[in-house]
Amino acid sequence: MAIKTAIGLMSGTSMDGIDAALVRTDGEEIVERSAMGFYPYSNAAQNLLKQALEDAKSLDARDQRIGCLEEAEHLITNLHIEAVNAFLKDNNLAASQIDVLGFHGQTILHRPDEALTVQLGDGERLAKATGIDVVYDMRANDMKYGGQGAPLVPIYHKALAASLLSEYMEKLPVVFVNIGGISNITYIGEELIAFDTGPGNALIDQWVQAQAGIPYDQGGMIAAEGNINIKLANQYLESSYFDKELPKSLDRNDFLPPNSNQASVEDGARTLAYISAAAIMKSVQHLPDIPKLWILCGGGRHNPHIVSDMQKLAKETNSTVIKAEEAGFDGDAMEAEGWGYLAVRNLKELPLTFPKTTGCKMPVTGGKFASRLK
Repeated sequence: MAIKTAIGLMSGTSMDGIDAALVRTDGEEIVERSAMGFYPYSNAAQNLLKQALEDAKSLDARDQRIGCLEEAEHLITNLHIEAVNAFLKDNNLAASQIDVLGFHGQTILHRPDEALTVQLGDGERLAKATGIDVVYDMRANDMKYGGQGAPLVPIYHKALAASLLSEYMEKLPVVFVNIGGISNITYIGEELIAFDTGPGNALIDQWVQAQAGIPYDQGGMIAAEGNINIKLANQYLESSYFDKELPKSLDRNDFLPPNSNQASVEDGARTLAYISAAAIMKSVQHLPDIPKLWILCGGGRHNPHIVSDMQKLAKETNSTVIKAEEAGFDGDAMEAEGWGYLAVRNLKELPLTFPKTTGCKMPVTGGKFASRLK
């Protein structure tokens, strides 16, 4: 099957910027990973997106653009146009060398129980402005077939698992863990299973923003000065979400940060890191077998407390936790790479989601196609 060259564009629930990654793939087993770039949002852009999250709470249809949503969508599209042009320049590429852009957009609302998910971003305008075909809005079709609309990258994780370094090849079942604003896992064994496990970085980011006026806890430095508040941790970990049967996925607002009087800045940051790790490890109860290997990707793997807490908890089940780089992957680029891979699958009308990854009734493709020529 023909190899396509794609750029995947991912702007996640952390709302810190755009990841762009170049991948050459047949949309199945062949994956050639290449350049990656990150294009941060300005403070003004982040503030507008935070307001968009608030305004989106009143939505009851995907095409509504109430409050600041039209302005936010225009901005998101412009920022992606700039990111694509910058990525091409940074890597000495021409638009004509790229077959397709996989455009995630910015999620501002995700209510799977209502079959409602909203990602801001104008794929048609992105295609015209960059001169590259675009596949976008990839979650909605899954919901039409009864799915949660998330997570979508598991089929890419499966392709990556086939290329694991030889020292890890016999460690199946393996779980890929994406720790973004929300954490999700992909279990790869005799079955492919995926779901959102709970809060990732979002609560930590919101906590330190509110309490210390900084965007995130870089390198876990604030948490390093604190202790785990077990009482507070248990309040989160006793949430009914963790016992909810599969399939399941989360909106950014399903878990909220603590009140300021519940912990010091340092203890709050340390406790929320522990909650992220413990929530991931609680996912074992929904898996057919205990994983032998956990591969961490996403921004959360840069928080040493999340990693060390996961490693301690994993010892209880004789499993191993490593960062994506130890397995030969790029943990920062993986989700953006996945979006490029999914775009190629769309072009070839291959399924993006499956009954045990999102709960859809049957394997289904997804996404809208926007031609650069129209």
